[in-house]
Formats: sequence, structure tokens, C-alpha cells
Amino acid sequence: MTVEIPAAGRMLLDRLERLPLSRPHYKLLLMGGLGIAFDGMDGSLVSYLLPAVKPLWHLAPWQIGLVGSSLLIGILIGALTAGITGDAIGRRKVMMYALALYCGATLIAAFAPSWELFFGARIVAGIGVGAEAAIIPAFIAEFIPARSRGLFVGAVAGFFSAGYVASALLGRLFVPSFEHGWRMAQIVTALPVLMLLWWRRSLPESPRWLIQQGRYAEAGAVVDALEDGVRAAGKEVPPVPAQAPQTTLSVPRSPKPGAGLVLMWRDGLARRTAVLWLLWISITFAFFGFFTWIPSLLVERDLTISKSLTYALVITLAQIPGYYSGAYLNERLDRKWTIAFYLTAGSVSAFLMANAGSNGQLLACGILLSFFMNGTYAGLYAYTPEVYPTAIRATGMGTASAVGRLGGISAPILIGVLFTSIGFLGVFSMIAAALLLGAVAILTLGLSTRGRRLEDLDPEPMTAPRHSAVVSEAAAH
Repeated sequence: MTVEIPAAGRMLLDRLERLPLSRPHYKLLLMGGLGIAFDGMDGSLVSYLLPAVKPLWHLAPWQIGLVGSSLLIGILIGALTAGITGDAIGRRKVMMYALALYCGATLIAAFAPSWELFFGARIVAGIGVGAEAAIIPAFIAEFIPARSRGLFVGAVAGFFSAGYVASALLGRLFVPSFEHGWRMAQIVTALPVLMLLWWRRSLPESPRWLIQQGRYAEAGAVVDALEDGVRAAGKEVPPVPAQAPQTTLSVPRSPKPGAGLVLMWRDGLARRTAVLWLLWISITFAFFGFFTWIPSLLVERDLTISKSLTYALVITLAQIPGYYSGAYLNERLDRKWTIAFYLTAGSVSAFLMANAGSNGQLLACGILLSFFMNGTYAGLYAYTPEVYPTAIRATGMGTASAVGRLGGISAPILIGVLFTSIGFLGVFSMIAAALLLGAVAILTLGLSTRGRRLEDLDPEPMTAPRHSAVVSEAAAH
């Protein structure tokens, strides 16, 4: 079922698309990117906290396992619920609530007197992390013109790698240097609570979501502010056509909250969803399997612990150029081809790493694997929100991210169980196979999105479930 966007709403979409990239767009990139960066920083910090809390609370192996998986459990919940909520109440509110939840829970974890409270607080913090990571790419995609959308969303996702590197520095500088260094590190990761003051004043709601809800005056105010910001930056805003378009625009209706979980598997969206879920599972399985186990796997190759950690840090640093090269190629090769290229190159790197004959080859292949896996994420974060209509975009993004976490949760467990029987060669052959499977899926079934407006990518028709096909009064007029 569809809703007709009148000429006034279509005009707003046209004004969004014709804007030259300028200060307001870069400000949005920074605001969203910082949210992603702090999520990445907290998400990888737990590996540095475990050595400190284990003796403090005399944790048994099963307790260590629970604490180690706490954030991933929360991220899974947060990504799924944020998508559904973001389609229902708006992107801005979810971003604000998620940031507040994450910061508050992280502070509680920093002062936790017991492992039980620490475990619970880390789950809640993970809900905030998962919500931010799911909602921010969809939010940014709805502001940026089609000609630059892949570059911008990929660049925002790249902030995650900066957070990942920052957590490594935090873990090295604070945790071993102070008696309560693990608490201090978490206090630092809670500092983005200060961003709420900035976001509350400056963060706009997505104009596309407002138009979808029939709130044209509010959407117009957001577009006016963007245009004013472009002019203030010294750039020319293309003139508004003398006559507004006379035709309306048909877009999928906003279903009841949660109905998007069904709509993702209807009509033209079923294939898109299946490909996305396979992509997210394959890359996240490979990523977490690799980065969780790489120090231990390097030790198995007879490297000293100190040298293995140094190798792991260098390999981690390769994430940053990987992300931004992928963001750049998003607009040169199209998201589909960018993802396929990086997955294939990553698969080759994993295979070469499995057969490396020296420590130098091992390091070089590890750097390449890190580089190409993160370039894949730059393409995937841009691609995922594009293939869903505005009505269920956040739900689609959040669900894909949540499903991907299943791969992230299972990979370290599976590698731990199988390593003694399949060895170093088997582990990296498995990672190579996962990446290659994703490449084949996107090449054969993926959608080309480069240079196409989001509304042009909407499938026709999108039929809502009978028990869920209810639209708010605002969206019906």
C-alpha cells in the first residue's frame, strides 16, 4: 500500500537533492560520526577490561564468557529495537535516547561493586551502542544527495575504526597504569554524554521521515535551515523552479510499529533482505572471528605474546584506511561492486594468511585482511539503508545489523571449539569461505544504487500485512 506525497512534499525532496555539499552536511557527518566513534570505542574496550575485573571478582571461566558477550547481547537487542522505534517516532529521538542510555549505563558499569551489576550495565550500554550504530547510517542517508550518499554514509561508518583504535589506546594507557584504571577508562567512554547538549540544540529530524509522516511544515523548516547553512558557507543554492511539480509521488505507507519485520519479506523486498542478511552475517562472522582470536592465533604461530599484540595493533590500524578507501569507491564503483571487490580481496587475503610462510607474510596478509573487511563495512553501511523505503528504512537497517551480530557472537565460539582440530589453516580458510560467499551473493543478487534517489529505489508495490496496514492520520493526508 502506498501514500501519495503531494507536490509540496515532492518539492522538498527535490530541494534536498539539488543542494551542493557544504557545511551543514559536514556538520551532520561529524555529529553522526562521533556517535559511531564512541560506539566503536566502547564496543572493543571489554577485551581490555576483562584482565582487570577477572581477579577483582575472582571470575570463573563461565562468568568471563558472560561478561565478554554482554555488550554483543545488548547490541543485538539495541539494533533491532532502534530500527522499529526509529520508523515509529523518528530518527532524532532514538539517537538522543540511545546516547543517553549508553552513557548512563557505562557510568554505572564504571562504579559497579559486583560483577553482576557490571554485567547488567554492560548489556544496557550495548543496547545504546547497537541503537546508535543502526539508526545513524539511515539518518545520514536521508539528508545526503544521491550523487554523494555512498561516500558520506561510508565516511560516517569509518568513524567506527577510529573508536576501535582509541579503545586500544585507552586499554593500554589506563587499565594497566592505575589501580582503578579499568573504571577510569569507562568514565572516559561515557564522556559523549556531553554531546547531548550539542545534539539537543543542533540535531535536526530527518526531513524524509517528516515528509513520510505528512509533517510538511516541519520538513520544510529543516530544508530551509540546510539551505541557509549552505548560503552562509558561501555556496550558491540552485534556484527553486518557478512552478512546483504538479504530480504527486507515491511512496510506501508507514505501517504499525513492528510491521516492517513482515514487510521486509514481501514483494520486491524479500530478495534484498535475504542478500543483506547473508552479507551482514558473512562479514561480521569473519570480522569478529578474526579480531577476537588474532592475538591468540599469532601466539600459536610461535610469536611471543608481546610481538603478537604489536602485530594485532598494526593490523587494527589498517581499519582506518580500509573504511575510507571503501567510502571513496562507493561513488566510483557503486556500492554493489565495492562490497563485492572488498569481500573478494578479503577472501584472498585470508587464504594467503592461512598459507603464510613467514612472520612478515603473516603481518602483511593480516593488514590486507583488516583493510578489506573494513572497506566492506563502508560499502555495506551505505548500501543497507538505501534498499528499503523510508517507511521501514530504520527497521531494515537495524534488523540487518542485529542479524549480523549473530555471526559476530558465533564466530569466536566456533573458532574456539574447532581450532584444535582444524588449526590455523582451517580457521582462515573458514574466514575466506565466509567472505567469498558474501561476494557471490551481492554479485548475483545485489541491487545497483549509485546516483539513484532513495525514492527511486522503492519497490512497487509494497503491501502491508492486513492486520498492520494502518497509517497515522498525518500520513494519510
